[in-house]
Amino acid sequence: MLQLSQILLPVDHSEADLRNAVLKLLRIREEDVISLKVKQRAIDARRGHVEFSFTLLVEVKEEAKVVRRMGRNPHVQPAADETYRQITENVVRTQPLRPVIVGTGPCGLFCGLLLARAGLKPLLLERGKAAGDRARDVTGFWRRGWDFNAESNVQFGEGGAGTFSDGKLYTQIRDREHRIPWLLREMVAAGAPEDILIKSRPHIGTDRLIKVVRHVREEIIALGGEVRFGARVSDVVIEDGAMRAVVLADGETIEAPRIVFGIGHSSRDTFEMLHRHGVPFEAKPFSIGVRIEHPQKLIDKALFGKWAGHERLGSAPYKFVAHCGTGRAAYSFCMCPGGLVVAATSEPGMVVTNGMSSYARAEANANSGFMVDVRPQDMPAGNELAGIEFQRQIERRAFELGGGDYRAPAQLLGDLLAGRASTGPGKVLPSYEPGVVWTDLRECLPEYVIETIQEAIPRIDRSVPGFDLEDAVLTGVETRSSAPVRIPRDAQTLECVSVKHFYPAGEGAGYAGGIISAAADGMRVAEAILRE
Repeated sequence: MLQLSQILLPVDHSEADLRNAVLKLLRIREEDVISLKVKQRAIDARRGHVEFSFTLLVEVKEEAKVVRRMGRNPHVQPAADETYRQITENVVRTQPLRPVIVGTGPCGLFCGLLLARAGLKPLLLERGKAAGDRARDVTGFWRRGWDFNAESNVQFGEGGAGTFSDGKLYTQIRDREHRIPWLLREMVAAGAPEDILIKSRPHIGTDRLIKVVRHVREEIIALGGEVRFGARVSDVVIEDGAMRAVVLADGETIEAPRIVFGIGHSSRDTFEMLHRHGVPFEAKPFSIGVRIEHPQKLIDKALFGKWAGHERLGSAPYKFVAHCGTGRAAYSFCMCPGGLVVAATSEPGMVVTNGMSSYARAEANANSGFMVDVRPQDMPAGNELAGIEFQRQIERRAFELGGGDYRAPAQLLGDLLAGRASTGPGKVLPSYEPGVVWTDLRECLPEYVIETIQEAIPRIDRSVPGFDLEDAVLTGVETRSSAPVRIPRDAQTLECVSVKHFYPAGEGAGYAGGIISAAADGMRVAEAILRE
């Protein structure tokens, strides 16, 4: 099998064009092709025009002769074996106690799935509700005036924070063990659209992710595992340098031989509880900022030109990083084409924003986090959890500025650049629900964040023409791009460096930054447990 890369074709190409490109590159005839499969398809819009870039897997007759004829062509290579070889040997299935996993985000679910398939029958504990019940609570809070539920919201519940996002399935982590292709195939088997297997920047969308999450949970249960909802871990038992049990909020103590904490970046009360027990934490960089909204058609035109609106391209995404004279970087985070800005707090009396898209990405606006980096040295010395309180201060101020009823403070980009408060919307209508209050975002964000955003705008506009639209909407605040802490763990066993049998994992522990990286980290932890 050969792998052909960077096969460029126009947006309106045909299947025959794809096959002809292969025949031309390899200098073979149609009858020499045994099979042809698309491995990946990317949109290439970097050189002022738009085309597709394909990576193909091709089986041909007399492959050795073709390879010799091609010489050292970098676009033609033998296809690598990308099989994920799951570790299930040497598993002790006679243990009287089963492993416990705290959290049912992608990290916890896929850790649980591997352990269940190995016969360990894990117990998964989730403080929030099952995905369907959780979705009703979240949409009721957004659109029907329901009270905020601190245990069932955008951050807490089955599927984790990624359940209410764009459902992005791409990451920059190294994947020598080929966990990512395995994960994508598992998600398709669980109900995700098949195109995630070939798109270079695949996404599921909130509307389809819930089905996938439910399917994984049902398989864990079918294999003898258990998933409990409304089961918040309020304490742990640590004896002789090892974690022996977790304690639920209702007082139940559950002993376990191995305990995985796959909690998300917003499990602040859990961080504080672990810290009180002497679990080590490290302060790590994180980011804060706003959500910025433009008309999706403007972004499509800026990036796709004459091809804007073509059904093969869909809604255009963008990505930017601007290194500014403030000494800080501004960058896009969780860009949601054709999406919505949503209320994403996990604590009462605070306002947090995030972005969300359905699979169709058909809403009128594009939005992304417009983030500015925050460093540990920006925080008071001697307190590893200071970043959490810093986030909370900003979120409380945003709540007050929004009127104290979970509306969010918002400002037009033109007003922010001019240094004045906004009094109402322009041509771009904010999508955030429960609604916005027009104001000056300087009143809830540090000056260095405002200055960095202001400086970044003209730089971004050079790569995304029209980004400096005066009517673009900035909605505050975005504070949950990642956890401000990390729990250090042993590089080999993946246990906490000072607490045996305790496995910090995923985003909350500081080892992931999205659905796929969190799921892959959960797999790594399961593999480590199975190797013991």
